[in-house]
Amino acid sequence: MPSPASRPSALSPFRHKAFLTLWSATLFSNFGGMVQAVGAAWLMTQLTDSATLVALVQASNTLPIMMFALLSGALADIFDRRRQLLIALAMMASVSLFLAVVATMGWLNPYSLLALTFLLGVGQALYNPPWQASMGDLVPRADLPAAVTLNSVGFNLMRSVGPAAGGLIVAAFGAAAAFAVNAASYVPLIGALTRWKPPPRNDLKAPPEPLGPALAAGLRYVALSPNLLRVLLRAMLFGFAGVSILALLPLIAKQHPSGGSLLLGLLLGCFGLGAILGAVINARIRERLNNENVVRVAFMGFAIACLVMSRSESMVWQALALLVAGAGWVLALSLFNVSVQLSTPRWVVARAMALYQSATFGGMAAGSWLWGSVAGARGLDTAFAGAAGLLILGAIIGRWFSQPEFGTLDLDPANRFREPPLALDLRGRSGPIVVMIDFEIDLKDAPEFLRLMSKRRAIRRRDGARNWSLMRDLENPRHWTESYHIATWDEYVRHNLRHTIADSEVTEAVQALHRGAAKPVVHRMIERHSISPADDMPLLGKIEVPGS
Repeated sequence: MPSPASRPSALSPFRHKAFLTLWSATLFSNFGGMVQAVGAAWLMTQLTDSATLVALVQASNTLPIMMFALLSGALADIFDRRRQLLIALAMMASVSLFLAVVATMGWLNPYSLLALTFLLGVGQALYNPPWQASMGDLVPRADLPAAVTLNSVGFNLMRSVGPAAGGLIVAAFGAAAAFAVNAASYVPLIGALTRWKPPPRNDLKAPPEPLGPALAAGLRYVALSPNLLRVLLRAMLFGFAGVSILALLPLIAKQHPSGGSLLLGLLLGCFGLGAILGAVINARIRERLNNENVVRVAFMGFAIACLVMSRSESMVWQALALLVAGAGWVLALSLFNVSVQLSTPRWVVARAMALYQSATFGGMAAGSWLWGSVAGARGLDTAFAGAAGLLILGAIIGRWFSQPEFGTLDLDPANRFREPPLALDLRGRSGPIVVMIDFEIDLKDAPEFLRLMSKRRAIRRRDGARNWSLMRDLENPRHWTESYHIATWDEYVRHNLRHTIADSEVTEAVQALHRGAAKPVVHRMIERHSISPADDMPLLGKIEVPGS
């Protein structure tokens, strides 16, 4: 944990003009989103008495993120992120405007309302991964945790005032006005993104990665990263149990004698205010506690809030419980967010963030449906008590699935690869490519060599290599050969462009053990399973280029 003297200021990201401009514009968009959420939630309570359908308003916003976030993340890692952000915003503005029109005409029913809010969720799913991945383009790595926290502060600042304002707008002008406000709120952010000029990306130097392999690469990277899997597991459980409060608040407000859209907005505002408090104390708590204990505090605080909601009908106690819940929400989700970003290199960060959001929002979508069903069948008390039990379980399982500390590895691109000259006129899709690298290792260094090659194997596999193996010459035990396959030449180029500075440290340590007269010899070959008699293609020669 950094000392207070070495820790960057919580406001340091504001020194970067692009971040400040986009953060300010995002405030307006978040405000519109909060107003829209109150309008949709309250309108559903007027259209139906079904607790399940009311809770599904929350699910209709979160389910698309689970369904489409990985696709969005792959697109963000392959193509221009700024263009994807603008497309997503244009889509959400159009759906919000259409929602305002049909609500004004009185054409909405519970299912059309869910369908249109689902489309808004699709736009959010398209927007979230490239926005989160762009944090590394807006601020340097040292300011990244503060930037993520400030994003939470901005969102929850609007969550503290937006729902109350939404309640007033709905009470005075109806739900259609809330939807119109949301449509207008996208305009400043669209303008700010249009003016933003992001820095060039090193990972776009290779030909665009096909969508299917890009999706597989993202899944493979996360699946081979135990620390990321732990984060995703806890995030999914937290979202599944914690969403109970957000999903069932409309029913709490409706059953109160003085209930109404304004009360719903005030309750959501308490949750948002608690989230702001959580963001304010976030850095100080992380100074005193390791990541796992921060997550346990968040789980237990949210569990206590759920128990209060299940036992008390006092608006005062419920408001206090929502403050605690909001703080726990930010403490957990901001830590999960930063953990993923700092544990992932830039070439795959949008896909990793997408999988994190799929886990979190997938849990929220399933939880919204479950807790709504339980509330309809057994009552709100039972639903909140069940959620509290799961949150306590989530704190306990940290003993076996503890959260990793923020990574200290330098995951910036190494930028050391130069595409070698080839004797064959290969096309990008030519393959499979077989790479073999020869080493001469002293017998006394063999244990250390094997240890380093184990790390190298994990790096190769995460970056796309298949059939990795390490062979030892039976006649010359000092001679070792590393071998792996890559599907195509384009994939081989991408594989090398993915190498990070931390990966290069492993490579340098391996090469330091090499005792040959020259650097390790690299063989790059194209595999042929059969050869036609008419094939006059020259044989692929051995090319010695260091740095593979």
